[in-house]
Amino acid sequence: MPRTSPTQKTEGRVVAIAGPVVDVEFPPGALPEINFAVEMDIDVEGDTIKVTAEVAQQIGEGRVRCVCLKPTDGLRRGTKVTSTGKGISVPVGDAVLGHVFNVIGGQLEPGRDG
Repeated sequence: MPRTSPTQKTEGRVVAIAGPVVDVEFPPGALPEINFAVEMDIDVEGDTIKVTAEVAQQIGEGRVRCVCLKPTDGLRRGTKVTSTGKGISVPVGDAVLGHVFNVIGGQLEPGRDG
């Protein structure tokens, strides 16, 4: 079965939600690889939150099982999901020394992010 190229972004849809575990269906030939990052937007009380998830398993029938790295409250079946075409990465080097980042490379704000 053809797979996505390492930098190709493809779109799928959420088909099942079980807490932080989300099943996503992609079109034929657009299945992201295991450990690739996927992103989706969730609307919570008027705010849009971008949620990153990591593909943990390819479960057949054009579907992957992903683990979300933020709460999935407000996520609905049918929500658009975009494969980033690459794994999760965080910044490194002298420019980030002394800063605190979350697991997906976002800088934490003191008192707001815990």
